[in-house]
Amino acid sequence: MKLLHMVFAAALAVFSAMAFAQAIDINTATAEQLEKGLKGIGPKKAADIVKYREANGPFQSVDDLAKVPGIKGKTLEKVKPMVTVGGAEPAAAAPAAPAMPAAVPAVPAAPAMPAAVPAVPAAPAAPAVPAKPAVPAMPATPTPPAAPK
Repeated sequence: MKLLHMVFAAALAVFSAMAFAQAIDINTATAEQLEKGLKGIGPKKAADIVKYREANGPFQSVDDLAKVPGIKGKTLEKVKPMVTVGGAEPAAAAPAAPAMPAAVPAVPAAPAMPAAVPAVPAAPAAPAVPAKPAVPAMPATPTPPAAPK
């Protein structure tokens, strides 16, 4: 059960990180980041967003993107879920996101298992079998003496 909780917590952390990693702050992003990170925004519109921000100051809300030349209804609706507004006064209509805990609480350790399994008594050794006596070698048969010549 604890393993299931740990897997769930890890999956939640990964998906949360992916969701937050995709949001682009329109008050700090470069033209290249805007172009690569936002669907429907090409190099020209990305440069226009940066130029507008430099000329008029930080955006107060995502809806302020509609003030940028070339960004209107459909484009604005497309990029709204992918952007955030940082570095500006918080909008009154935007609710604050709840704080996420810094870390997942530690899981208590499982009780330790015995280091070794009790030894099984050894089986008695087989009785020693006496070795067979060596077979005596047959004496060599004497060769008959050679006949005189």
